Amino acid sequence: MSIVSLFSVLLLTFLLGMVMNSGRQVDQKVKMQNAADSATYAGGVVIARSMNTLAFTNHLLCDVFALTAFMREARDGNALAMTGEVIDNWERLAPAFEEAEYPSFAELAPAIAEKVPHERELITTYSEWVAAASEDILPVMEEILATQAIPQFQRTLVETTPDLAQYAADEVARKHGKAWPRPVRLRAVMWRTNGDPVGGMSEGERRTVPVVDPVMDYSSDQEKHFKTATNQRKSYSRTYLNMWNSDLLVAFDQVGKMSQFANLWRIFTCGQLDRLLKEYPNSNQPFVIRHQIGEIEDRNLHAERDFMFVGVVYREQVADSIPGIFKNPIPSDTQAYAQVMVFVPRRRLIRVRSGGESVNSPTQGEYQGGVPGEGVYLPLPDDGTGEEEEMDSPSEGEEEEWYVRRQSGSLYRTSWDLLSQNWSTQLVPATAPAIPLILSTEPYVNDVTDVTTPQLGSLTEQEFLWISNH
Repeated sequence: MSIVSLFSVLLLTFLLGMVMNSGRQVDQKVKMQNAADSATYAGGVVIARSMNTLAFTNHLLCDVFALTAFMREARDGNALAMTGEVIDNWERLAPAFEEAEYPSFAELAPAIAEKVPHERELITTYSEWVAAASEDILPVMEEILATQAIPQFQRTLVETTPDLAQYAADEVARKHGKAWPRPVRLRAVMWRTNGDPVGGMSEGERRTVPVVDPVMDYSSDQEKHFKTATNQRKSYSRTYLNMWNSDLLVAFDQVGKMSQFANLWRIFTCGQLDRLLKEYPNSNQPFVIRHQIGEIEDRNLHAERDFMFVGVVYREQVADSIPGIFKNPIPSDTQAYAQVMVFVPRRRLIRVRSGGESVNSPTQGEYQGGVPGEGVYLPLPDDGTGEEEEMDSPSEGEEEEWYVRRQSGSLYRTSWDLLSQNWSTQLVPATAPAIPLILSTEPYVNDVTDVTTPQLGSLTEQEFLWISNH
């Protein structure tokens, strides 16, 4: 019995060691996969935010052109000079209406005489105000354009984004390793689907961030990119100029129409903008996307090549229990990987009550958000009493009319370009054909050295998908 008990204890000890080894390997694999998902997502967020920042600064550049043109007209006062003559003519012609045989025309004489001084004061006050603002704002706008401050920032952002993405992924992996019950040293590297690390040797040939500087990047498509940038700059600069004019000329559009100041101001500011754009024909151009959607033949391949990235987390092998008996046959370090995609999401579905004017402005008591079902009753706009009215709920037995559609408006742009600020990121199945090559390649960025990698380069894509758990 003693001999049998001894062998039983030894057998149980071996089984205990095997269970401990298997449990530790599974536990470490789950933790490493969580770290890989988090690190990869962090790197993807950095790239998506860089795309949104480039889009924002493109809009900002166009807005600077618009505001500079606006402030130049405020400084020069061309509209003010011509409006004075218009007002004088109204004042001179007012008495002629008194002798008109139609009563409605005769009543215009005192009305014109009463309104002329008010419009003259309105024009003078507005012109003095914008001229005073121009003294402080215009030099700043001119300096921004003269020094090409925005394009310089964009170039720096594009150059540093790969390093920022690598740093974010690596730092997230480090924090995961430190948070474990037994802290370990984890390192992470972001890879492109061409088998080269983000910010690696292929960066000079094809950037990680899929954008083009139409001024500094020399390629066979430079003329096309430059034309696209020029058209976008002109179009959006005029859009922002129209927005400035609409907001600041509302008094003239509603009550000060007699002087034609608003129309003259818009004409001269547009002329100032055209002249300003000609002053910078080859500089201060917005960045553009590398390939327009209409130029892409294989969209899946294009998305994988330019907008998908693989993150890999590395650590040393887990030490085995009872190493004299159980030995890990895998000589390489432990790895976990994940894949992320940078993209512009589609507009979300929202529930809209019939009769609503716009999904972005619930002026008719619209339902918004969620899926079809019980909606939330939104308050109607202020009726002038200072209090918001509650929207009446449907009467009992009355069928409520509603429908579902996608969000609309400029806030929800879905175009894959550098005018959309809706770039986002999400984890996707790790199926890139280059993953076996990535896992077999020793990284040379982020100071990740002395990594023992497995030899998976000979695996075909199908063979790798058989053994991959993604």
